[in-house]
Amino acid sequence: MMQSLLRHSRVLHPCARPLPAHTQCSSNAYTNPAEPKSSYDAVVIGSGHNGLVCAAYLQKAGLDVCVLERRYVIGGAAVTEEIVPGYKFSRASYLLSLLRPQIISDLELKKYGLKVYLRDPSSYTPLIEPAGKDGTARSLTIYRDQEKTANQIAQFSTKDAQAFSAYEAQLGRIVDAIDPLLDHPPPHLTSLLKSQGLREKLKLVSAIKPLLYAGKALDDEIPSFYELLTSPAIKILDKWFDSEPLKATLATDSVIGAMMSPKMPGSGYVLLHHVMGGLEGVAGAWGYVEGGMGAVSQAIASCAEDHGASIFTEKAVLEIIINGQGEVTGVLLDNGMEINAKIVLSNATPKVTFLDLLPMGALPENLTAEVSTIDYTSPVTKINVAVNKLPNFLADPNIDEKTAMPHHQSTIHINCEDTELIHQAYLDAQMGRASSKPMIEMVIPSSLDPTIAPPGGHVVLLFTQYTPYKLADGEWDEAAKNRYADTVFSCIEQYAPGFMESVVGRDVLTPPDLERTFGITGGNIFHGALSLDQLYQSRPTPVLCNYRCPLKGLYLCGSGAHPGGGVLGSPGRLAAMEALKDWKSLKRKSRAG
Repeated sequence: MMQSLLRHSRVLHPCARPLPAHTQCSSNAYTNPAEPKSSYDAVVIGSGHNGLVCAAYLQKAGLDVCVLERRYVIGGAAVTEEIVPGYKFSRASYLLSLLRPQIISDLELKKYGLKVYLRDPSSYTPLIEPAGKDGTARSLTIYRDQEKTANQIAQFSTKDAQAFSAYEAQLGRIVDAIDPLLDHPPPHLTSLLKSQGLREKLKLVSAIKPLLYAGKALDDEIPSFYELLTSPAIKILDKWFDSEPLKATLATDSVIGAMMSPKMPGSGYVLLHHVMGGLEGVAGAWGYVEGGMGAVSQAIASCAEDHGASIFTEKAVLEIIINGQGEVTGVLLDNGMEINAKIVLSNATPKVTFLDLLPMGALPENLTAEVSTIDYTSPVTKINVAVNKLPNFLADPNIDEKTAMPHHQSTIHINCEDTELIHQAYLDAQMGRASSKPMIEMVIPSSLDPTIAPPGGHVVLLFTQYTPYKLADGEWDEAAKNRYADTVFSCIEQYAPGFMESVVGRDVLTPPDLERTFGITGGNIFHGALSLDQLYQSRPTPVLCNYRCPLKGLYLCGSGAHPGGGVLGSPGRLAAMEALKDWKSLKRKSRAG
């Protein structure tokens, strides 16, 4: 029976097959009450969380806003879908931490149903073979409590146990210093240098104040911050620690979602990006959203709708309409309907926005060339799994079949005992093959959230690396997807025997699947790599860094804009703020005329 179950990539149990896309159960499914009007003040393309944030801010400011989503469900990558009956998957993004506190407050998301479960411990790395100073350590667990964490690390190195709090403190100081940059648009340096009038210069100089304040706040940490931006993560971790299980566990944050090794320059920044958040006032905390990540999108959408915004699903935008003066006038849907709007904000990737949705030749050739070179390489295959019992790890056996252990609520790192394992997995992908021992981040949100699985069952989400977009020996067909999923399951089986037997159903999303399903170019979860050449005033390109486009009325509001990927909401909010400035200026000129 077990072998026959492993032959299906989406759903294994015969009574657990997915319904057609438009009828699948989902906490974000929408029934459109009416067709869109022919005209709005602003149209938002895509209902990902950034698009919804953008719509909510604009609607609250008094604009008439419409959100258009091509799928049957809202949320983009922050979505909950019931692929296996009774099991609700956070199908793409799966943890919350980076969502900006100001957005939670401004949009009153708790009022609209947002509820989170903080995790403690945060990280668990089981070992296949006992190790440590006396050869008896079976796992490494990182808690919120510093003393408990130090005791765990001391199994491997007393020196590392003493250094860990200092390491976290340094990261904390750097995060505190640069945190305000996430809530402000980057300065448009080209405009700053070209501006002539005093008023324009003062406006642009004020835009660099957050950067100046960050530099001042960094103070003595500037060398360490520069090192984080430019160095391989392993170089930084080697300076702090000796023990491989600790270094490998921490190194996962330096490569998650990125096609890079912890041995590569720039991986230090990716590590920093993933410790910038917090929940419920706890810095760096990550948690599960009750009902899955779709509940985040639902809360934002409810706020937007409560203020009068209109949200429509199964309304794919075919083209952004431009007039002869190079101004946006609206959008054309794939059903032939035109919707007029003075402002169009795209939550799609820069590639989709500027190369796919704009008419050919609408952008200057040099800008088209810039957008064409954006790196969207992705290493991620997401596997969503329904199981009928909790995984039982050899390193820390369950006390019984029904009780979740502390480590079940954390991020469980598989094949992460040594940084060399992670590096080798990366090298596999560079040869065009899926890793034979992939880096696996396993989370079990149902260990804290009882609403997403039936009694006795659990939702297991597997974020795996490294898988190339294109395979050297063929395509990502069903057979290739099944082979890779079987490899992942076999790895987990070594740490938690019985896992494969517990599987009720699975949903496998390779990079091409992520691209097709969620519209994210290359399957890249960040809408573009978080590399130094694609950050801050260069995100997505130096010309497009302030959310605007040379075409009047067009804005980028998705993760391809500053400050980048993850469920932050900042790109949506900041794009709305810039659009509102232009809208108010236009109104003033209209009244003056």
